[in-house]
Amino acid sequence: MSKIKGTKNELSPEQREELLKTLSARFGKNTNRHKGLEWAKVEAKLEANAGKLWSLREMEETGGEPDVVGHDKKTGEYIFYDCSGESPKDRRSVCYDHEALEARKEHKPGNSAMEMAADMGIDLLTESQYRELQQLGKFDTKTSSWIITPPDIRKLGGALFCDRRYNTVFVYHNGAESYYAARGFRGSLRV
Repeated sequence: MSKIKGTKNELSPEQREELLKTLSARFGKNTNRHKGLEWAKVEAKLEANAGKLWSLREMEETGGEPDVVGHDKKTGEYIFYDCSGESPKDRRSVCYDHEALEARKEHKPGNSAMEMAADMGIDLLTESQYRELQQLGKFDTKTSSWIITPPDIRKLGGALFCDRRYNTVFVYHNGAESYYAARGFRGSLRV
């Protein structure tokens, strides 16, 4: 993750401007992800929420290419997902959670997906969110991404991940302590 000077979760004016420019360009280039939504309204929400902007920058800096994928009419929140073609490059080679990291006796990865997401202020995608994302394009055709794992599976030592192969989304299981160079995680953020 990036090392940001100043207060944690706060961007400099230059960082804010650069991030908003990047997000605006991505929003305009990928209108199929957010039909009927207006960038000006999204931008106004972002401008009013510095902490969420910081999280979006963390998503961007780790290779996630966040973009708006929906709008919750009840809460007024815009929903961002990582929309990079493959699992974000700087979030790979991580096990599922802290418990799994601590359980490894040797060859521990540097971090876990759940811890990284919490540090970034985002949530891992659920299976249904992952499937929603796959309706917007073809993602993870060469990589895979950890997803939120039901507690009963996690209690038994497992964790779930997804990918897209043969034009189909697959959900798999692995030991939560496993990690691979081609497996990372995708996040979501509500603003």
